[in-house]
Amino acid sequence: MWQWLSNLFRNASQLQAKPPHVEAVAVHNSTYFGDSFRVTEHETMYQQSPYVYVAVNRIAEAAALVPLRVLQMQGEQRVEVIRHPLEVLLDNPNPMLSRFELFEQTIGFLELTGNAYWFLVGDNQGRPTQIWTLRPDRVTIVPHPQHYVAGYIYEVDGKRIPLETVEVVHFKRWHPASDYYGLSALEAARMAVDSDRAMARWNKNTFGQDNGVPAGIVNIKEFISDNDFERIKREWRGSYGNAQRKTAFLRGGAVEWQNIGLSHTDLDFLKGRKTHRDEILNIFGIPVGLVSENATEANAKVAERLFIERTLYPKLVRLAQKITQELLPFYSGDHIAVFDDIRPSDTQTRLDEIRTAQNILSINEIRERYYEMPSVTWGDLPVNMQNLVEVNDNTADDVTDENEPSSKSVLSELMQWERFALNRLGKSEIRPFEVTSVPDEIAFEISAGLLFAGDKDSVKAVFSEARGQVIVPIE
Repeated sequence: MWQWLSNLFRNASQLQAKPPHVEAVAVHNSTYFGDSFRVTEHETMYQQSPYVYVAVNRIAEAAALVPLRVLQMQGEQRVEVIRHPLEVLLDNPNPMLSRFELFEQTIGFLELTGNAYWFLVGDNQGRPTQIWTLRPDRVTIVPHPQHYVAGYIYEVDGKRIPLETVEVVHFKRWHPASDYYGLSALEAARMAVDSDRAMARWNKNTFGQDNGVPAGIVNIKEFISDNDFERIKREWRGSYGNAQRKTAFLRGGAVEWQNIGLSHTDLDFLKGRKTHRDEILNIFGIPVGLVSENATEANAKVAERLFIERTLYPKLVRLAQKITQELLPFYSGDHIAVFDDIRPSDTQTRLDEIRTAQNILSINEIRERYYEMPSVTWGDLPVNMQNLVEVNDNTADDVTDENEPSSKSVLSELMQWERFALNRLGKSEIRPFEVTSVPDEIAFEISAGLLFAGDKDSVKAVFSEARGQVIVPIE
């Protein structure tokens, strides 16, 4: 047996020219035409489940707001390409869609169906000039025994339109039981969604027109004739009954009402719907703190951070890498597509790390590691030793003693810089302040402090600390 098994494997050590399993996978899937009936169900769930709608919309709209940039690789360095042709195309993908709508639909389809497709329209040079989203329920992947995918079929009203592989970009989530199609979050949330929709329908029927009455039994204790019994039933149902109401009639005693239905309280209705909400949102990666009416401001901030770091950003990375793989090869050069890193940075943690690094790193090392700034001639010693030596090359020749009058000009420039920073607080695009009198080491500390100053008090504190380092001449 072992000898027979060993003969199955190649003796050559080199890699095979093509993956050997592709043909078997293609044959296995040759009669499989997608999962369109499931996709149709997903669309219905999106339209009828408020929690699915909220989850998908939150993700799709948030993702559509994040800018995508094209970077050129120069060795290990990444240099942004301003207005790369791909960025221009994404800003106007086709006459019917904006950039926001393109990414909103793409992410929305991915969340609902696990698949999203772009159809590329090209020019005479073979470069894409338009991008159209394709409905996943209309797309069928055609397997190929050598190339894995032979093409795609787009079917509308019985008309099948063949599409080449180079014309289609297929975004998909991982599916453990499918070779070609992605798995949607709705498949995992199906039970919770179906249960919640059933509860919503039951609630609607209960409180619909003339339905807001409990089911029960009318017990007539006194003996009455058949004619009287039928008359009482007609009159009762004419006044209190309807198609949805469950009412039984008994004879044998005085008229008595006995409730046999379950109330909303008995069924713990609200708690059940809340449980479904939490389960559905968690499956989609939406922290409950983002939608909970009882969430505090602190909880909401933590929830927003978790949503960005663990839900939204990984989805953006998925899209960017696929765009790099499928679209950027149409353009010359070594490029990659990246979305802006929107993950929140822990400001206080970073400041503590920098303060700790001051004992072992020089200013130049701190400038390079934390601020991506070039080195300076006075920045070779650790920060805690800079206070013991004269480090300002630009002002060393001008300083003669501690009563040097030029300190007044330094304070004056600090006041100008502070007004400059306050006036431009919150503005995204600002020009840097031109420093002429302030020593380089103080200017560096101010610049570093302003990176973390988010309000006027923080800005004033930065300059107050800087003024404390300036020696004022004795009159």
